[in-house]
Amino acid sequence: MPEFPQNKGPEAFEGEVIHSMDYSKMDSSTATNFAKGKQIAVVGFQKSGMDIAMECSTVNGVERPCTVLIRTPHWNLPDYFPWGLNLGYLFLNRFSELMVHKPGEGFLLSLLATILSPLRWACSKYIESYIKHKHQLAKHGMVPEYSFLNELSSCSVSLVPEGFYERVEEGCIKLIKKAESFGFSKEGIVLEGHATEHIKSDLVILATGFNGLDNLKHIFQSKKYQEFIAGSDDSAAVPLYRECIHPRIPQLAIIGFSESVSNLHTSEIRCRWLGELLDGKFMLPSIKVMEKDIAEWDKYKKRYSYNKYYRRSCIGALHIWYNDQLCKDMGWNPKRKKGLWAEWFEPYGPMDYIG
Repeated sequence: MPEFPQNKGPEAFEGEVIHSMDYSKMDSSTATNFAKGKQIAVVGFQKSGMDIAMECSTVNGVERPCTVLIRTPHWNLPDYFPWGLNLGYLFLNRFSELMVHKPGEGFLLSLLATILSPLRWACSKYIESYIKHKHQLAKHGMVPEYSFLNELSSCSVSLVPEGFYERVEEGCIKLIKKAESFGFSKEGIVLEGHATEHIKSDLVILATGFNGLDNLKHIFQSKKYQEFIAGSDDSAAVPLYRECIHPRIPQLAIIGFSESVSNLHTSEIRCRWLGELLDGKFMLPSIKVMEKDIAEWDKYKKRYSYNKYYRRSCIGALHIWYNDQLCKDMGWNPKRKKGLWAEWFEPYGPMDYIG
């Protein structure tokens, strides 16, 4: 639940306020009956927010359009084939990672990433042009202020529900942009910014995500360990070696907090890595070495994330580089494909790490 100014929280609202998680727990018929006939506002414009807005607009149509409050526009994909080309050939192969500055890279790789920066820019603009054309983002005032690469590097890329912008054109969904801050009044939501705007609502659904860091901190009673797991205020994410191990908290491994382009696969290979570690197949380096590696990854996350103040751990644009490190630790060959062309230019996926 987001924080609100005093006397402007849900308690000031005579309608109902729920989190998207509560809505997702309902079965189809229950959700339909719950939303039917209500003036609904959805706060948030990522996957859960768009899905809920689509469902509510289907139930209530143009008579009671669903309002979506958007603080940050995103490069949400209509599909995975921009202008007919598989997205994986642009951002999910080994060559694409040569265009990005990587944690622990040497001089030559750093120089190569700098030389290839125009190509990196062109690939990002290629996808952005497709999204802008397909969704008519300029018409709706929804063009993000950052690049698609920044979006991918923040693990914030979502697939737009089919027909979403058609519903916007029909008037079934109303988009409210740049909702920088909001509170509640007796009759609905109050947007605060350059001018105050009131949105009359019966039901407000908060698709605002979760404070994962706060939840992680409170698995510990010790204030010392809470401070360890949170890291410093200027760090990009939780300080975990290989996105799993905190150097200063013994007997602890965290799987699934750090995100990637394929969270199930990434969690699975981390479990394999952890199993090999527990079996004694390899040893962790010293605390000093682990913290140096964490600092390198932190620098990368800050460099490419679209929001410098959002503490989120994501390896989206470097999942192959990251998996290479896990493979080397376990004694596996990090080169998983057959042939030079396939190794450098074909997209990497979960099937490449079988065996």
